[in-house]
Amino acid sequence: MIRVGIVGASGYSGEVLVELLSSHPGVELAAVTSRSLAGKPVAEVFPRLSHRLGSLQFTESDASALAQNDGLDAVFLALPHGVAAGFARPLFEAGKTVFDLSADFRLGSPDVYKEFYGQDHPDPELLKAAAYVLPEFPLKGWQEKPLIACPGCYPTSILIPLLPLLASGTIQSKDIIASCMSGVSGAGKKANEDFSYCERTESARPYGQPKHRHLSEIEEQLASAAGSPVILQFLPHLVPMRRGIVTTISVPDNGKTAEDVLVAWKSQYANRPFVRILEDGTLPESKNVVGTNRIDIAVRHDARMQRLILTSTEDNLLKGASGQAVQLMNLKFGLEETIGLP
Repeated sequence: MIRVGIVGASGYSGEVLVELLSSHPGVELAAVTSRSLAGKPVAEVFPRLSHRLGSLQFTESDASALAQNDGLDAVFLALPHGVAAGFARPLFEAGKTVFDLSADFRLGSPDVYKEFYGQDHPDPELLKAAAYVLPEFPLKGWQEKPLIACPGCYPTSILIPLLPLLASGTIQSKDIIASCMSGVSGAGKKANEDFSYCERTESARPYGQPKHRHLSEIEEQLASAAGSPVILQFLPHLVPMRRGIVTTISVPDNGKTAEDVLVAWKSQYANRPFVRILEDGTLPESKNVVGTNRIDIAVRHDARMQRLILTSTEDNLLKGASGQAVQLMNLKFGLEETIGLP
């Protein structure tokens, strides 16, 4: 059994981690922390999971205490950027495996981090020890790394369709446009008028344009696959649904067809259990992936515009966050990739 802890379990991603890890047959959920809920039974806060949680209580979010807990093998950080790094350092030094769901270790450059996040990177030295890992497109040797940066929700929805195409030369690296729609849970669990029911229901709006923070992560990973810089137009939108991301990507066809795209996708994802390639004429729809760790992808060729249209859908809290983190844990510790995941 892998003994794990969750730091910051009161947010949406943290709650999903509690749900997944408390029922995972290869895991013992040994520590759940929250500054605001310390001392409360976890089952009291998440009553629908009470049958799994026993007497487990929230404890203070104390990095030193977690680092000194010899019974913990791995710790998931469900914390905001800028905060997670402060926990990662003592856990890393104590030899724990760290899965970070924040943005603190997703970028290779402290300068790019400062440009997009508006502050100095909190631990540039530790950044060198981290591995950014998309399970379906991993770098060789990543399982030896003790600090794993889990991809963001929007980036996952864009990288899965694009990475094999850039790596294989099926598409070019210029004039890529990605328009994405996200459910409100992507903004996190916070009291904010902009995300209240009356403000969000019956209303959709663009935001974070033209330089959303996730753009840095997307471009860095695409450039790595392409072998040259990639500049992408990223157009996020907030839509009135609780969960899910729907992404449409438009790229020049470069003389290629939809069948060429399918060949590249199948070559990369043929044996990947959480990627479903739609070929039966249907297009991805959020209701078909919400509640699962799957991403659905499809392609259409617009011959009139000489462009390829790539679409994807995922659950932003599962494949876009906590589910993907558990998927990485499974792979890192040599478990079956799908175990404990819907």
